[in-house]
Amino acid sequence: MLIHLTGSKTKTYYPKPIRKIKYYDKEYHHRYEFITNNMEMAAQDIADIYKRRWQVELFFKRIKQNLKIKSFWGTSMNAVFSQIWIALIISVLLWIGKTLAGITATPLQI
Repeated sequence: MLIHLTGSKTKTYYPKPIRKIKYYDKEYHHRYEFITNNMEMAAQDIADIYKRRWQVELFFKRIKQNLKIKSFWGTSMNAVFSQIWIALIISVLLWIGKTLAGITATPLQI
């Protein structure tokens, strides 16, 4: 399905048509709608790209929640991996300190 923007500002900013893709996920029984300016790829390919991207977003959300990483210091693959490994090592060391050594201080106090 092609969509043309009709708003006065949006029409001037992006006058080309936009493609709307509807996708039904049989696994989760949920219907999704995607908007893209890619007119050449198959609808299933675009839906798969969005699905994979969502998995990456969920991965980083879990990393930030469980490892208490507020932000990533670098954007390269090596920088992100290094920071994740450091956070994992610190988490394990804090867990060992709390369970085996009986440390009651918070991670901030340590």
